[in-house]
Amino acid sequence: MHVPSLKEAKIRNKKEVLTKTYENIKESKLEKLGLNKTYYIKTYGCQMNEHDSENIKAILEEMSFKETDTMENADFIILNTCAIRENAHNKVFGYLGRIKHLKQEKEDLIVAFCGCMAQEESIVKELTQKYKWVDIIFGTHNLHELPTILYHALQSKKQEVEVYSIEGDIVENIPVKRANKYKAWVNIMYGCDKFCTYCIVPYTRGKQRSRKPEYIIEEVKALKKQGYLEVTLLGQNVNAYGKDLNSNYKMENLLEDVAKTGIERIRFVTSHPWDFTDKMIEVIKKYPNIMPYIHLPLQSGSDRILKLMGRRYTKEEYLKLYQKLKEALPYSSITTDIIVGFPGETRKDFEETLEVVNKCQFDSAFTFIFSPRVGTPASKMEDNISLEEKNNRLQELNKLVNKYAKERNDWYLNKTVPVLIEGFSSKDETKLMGYTDTMKLVNVDGDKKYIGQIVDVLITDIKTWSMDGKIKTD
Repeated sequence: MHVPSLKEAKIRNKKEVLTKTYENIKESKLEKLGLNKTYYIKTYGCQMNEHDSENIKAILEEMSFKETDTMENADFIILNTCAIRENAHNKVFGYLGRIKHLKQEKEDLIVAFCGCMAQEESIVKELTQKYKWVDIIFGTHNLHELPTILYHALQSKKQEVEVYSIEGDIVENIPVKRANKYKAWVNIMYGCDKFCTYCIVPYTRGKQRSRKPEYIIEEVKALKKQGYLEVTLLGQNVNAYGKDLNSNYKMENLLEDVAKTGIERIRFVTSHPWDFTDKMIEVIKKYPNIMPYIHLPLQSGSDRILKLMGRRYTKEEYLKLYQKLKEALPYSSITTDIIVGFPGETRKDFEETLEVVNKCQFDSAFTFIFSPRVGTPASKMEDNISLEEKNNRLQELNKLVNKYAKERNDWYLNKTVPVLIEGFSSKDETKLMGYTDTMKLVNVDGDKKYIGQIVDVLITDIKTWSMDGKIKTD
């Protein structure tokens, strides 16, 4: 048994990160472990978690498991969890309650708990004390060990806990069952060393570890050969890619090399303003297959709050970077993240955030009320803002964000834009859906033969968060 330790998770050392390959460490004897059995996986959180679930699915199917669409039909249920906010935490434990009832009806049901919440010392303590019926707990550093962990759990009939609070090595060639036929996630790095005071990610994902560029380029080339049109380069802080490789190869170099593969569309998330260089901007401007869409988290417009958050930039530095991006990429859309109600945030601090939103007029923003995470410095700060005031600030901010989102979208009316058609609209099955190069959702009138193609679409109607359009056939 290995349980996580918050104290150990804080440690950063210069120990060399090794690169291993999955085919050299997997146990082939376990390939029939899931024969005639089904699995169901529920995923919470960011794109990194979604991609982890794609890996978990493929690993299970190598073990002869088959996926089922409903939890009730599964022999093996996996919860892949997110630790970034209390809301996600509550949803996960609510879902565990539903699984407990199912477990009582199906004695042979196996339940696994993984992801970022599994890396939290307090969560694992709760699971081992109050949720002993959860069979397996494993973390973000060792999902490739799932076959072995499952095998031991089946043999011992006891709760198997294998969570490491270590930086971890990089395991290449883990199989993947991609959720989309045309767009793919590609990890370029793992972990984060920024330690923003409110964020649990550096503890749950470990220190920054960049994949070697040759593995990333080969993965993108393979995806292009398989017919994929778009890749999104993933990392907790993609702009810092390469800083741990002890070389001069950085994010701008990787972006350029990925662009040279010729794949149709390239995106990257998530950026930290601190590491966004002029050279990166030059590369984005140079290559038309790097999409003009930037997610650039602000978090707060107050220098005082930014300092308390440990963000390492000022409001003016953020605005200067924003202006550089808009001057170099005038057609681009820029989105952001903003936290309201951070401990000690005054009305004046909040108004400074509104001031930045008014200046930048973001295409959209993910807005949140501050959520304390156990073990982070911010969770120990005095928080004297009432929940009512936090909600009022969030509503005021959202009203402003929505106003500018609609105004940004209005620009597209009667214009023709490239859209990658992904499938049928979830809200109207008579329409197709896809995204523009600037990451705008478009519902389209058109023949299903266009699914999986990038086509020109005439925008005919505008909403706050989406648009309607018609495929141009002439």
